[in-house]
Amino acid sequence: MSTHRCPALFITAPASGQGKTTVTAALARWHSLQGRKVRVFKTGPDFLDPMILERASGEPVYQLDLWMGGENHCRALLHDAAATADLILIEGVMGLFDGNPSSADLAALFGIPILAVIDASAMAQTFGAIAHGLVHYRNGLAFAGVLANRVGGATHADMLAESMSPDIHWFGALPSNPDLSLPDRHLGLVQAGEIADLESRLDCAARQIDNTKLTTLPPAVDFKSASYDIPAPMLKNLRIAVARDAAFSFLYRANLDCLQTLGATLTFFSPLTDPHLPDTDAIYLPGGYPELHLQQLAENQSMKTALAAHYAASKPMVAECGGMMVLLQSLTSTDGKSFAMTGLLAGHAVMQSSLANLGLHHAQLPEGTLRGHTFHYSQMRDGPAPITQSEATRHSGKAESVFQQKRLTASYLHWYFPSNPTATARLFLA
Repeated sequence: MSTHRCPALFITAPASGQGKTTVTAALARWHSLQGRKVRVFKTGPDFLDPMILERASGEPVYQLDLWMGGENHCRALLHDAAATADLILIEGVMGLFDGNPSSADLAALFGIPILAVIDASAMAQTFGAIAHGLVHYRNGLAFAGVLANRVGGATHADMLAESMSPDIHWFGALPSNPDLSLPDRHLGLVQAGEIADLESRLDCAARQIDNTKLTTLPPAVDFKSASYDIPAPMLKNLRIAVARDAAFSFLYRANLDCLQTLGATLTFFSPLTDPHLPDTDAIYLPGGYPELHLQQLAENQSMKTALAAHYAASKPMVAECGGMMVLLQSLTSTDGKSFAMTGLLAGHAVMQSSLANLGLHHAQLPEGTLRGHTFHYSQMRDGPAPITQSEATRHSGKAESVFQQKRLTASYLHWYFPSNPTATARLFLA
């Protein structure tokens, strides 16, 4: 077992919406500008924050999820990063103690010092109480300190600092500034490629780090190697075409790595703009925002014909969430406009303003058990009969249907392929 030592910091908060991503991105950009190689990770299932963090750091961003990937998988990702990085940053999910496993569980397992970001825009001395609660709620956590976010000015910052317990390190305050915020929509942050001034926003956020006590590297952490079996190359010489464009961008890097480790050769195509599929044995249609590109998808008739021909030839196809929605008969936007999709699956998807389902799930497929998550704002109507239903980790969670027709596997679930590489390979085998 080998060990790599690298400075690391875990950025968390009392809740969502406190500014974790902005602070993590600011730190990544600031240290990158100092000539350091910064590797950033995102806790839990999230596609959008990593897009921002990749732009901020200039390095690939992976998810760390103890349930979807397991401890050994997370350990291997961190160990590999620590071998070449000058700094590792991990952005938490939701609040520090939210979920099971939580951000606190991940930070405790790997002994990573914690920076708590607290939105102080509507409080004064209560800031100290929240900081005290975060630090002392659970034993065994290595707390680096606290950073105030969205602060009104120097006087406000002084009040916040004075409210802190003397045993908690004060890292300073970031101002309330619209130029530092990141735009969002119904599934989270707007995709990095859609934010025209993202680079200037990142640079602006990075400059604010100069006014804090975060300009020195955090303590170094020992990251040990993990022992796990490398999957057999079951997909050797198999060609997989992966949809990737503005409408289909919800791709875990670990999923692509898994397919390549299994031996597959990946090519990428755009259902939005490409008239034809690349020469391929199998297709992977991930989720994204097809609801924002309905007319363009509907009018790309040659692509719909190509997908139908691939399906008719009984070639493997895996479709997740938005990828499944375009295989239905129609997709209707929130304003009631309906567009014809490919019609490979019976049923119609209708967008709604309220959340339809959210959570971690696993499903027992004929190919094996796969883990993943669901997060969508659409409902399917008049769909085909499912082959199975997923099981949510929460006792009150709502199951998701999984459909299989010919060699097509489709569901609202976003699968995490490293959770079972053998089952993944079987989904794509010709």
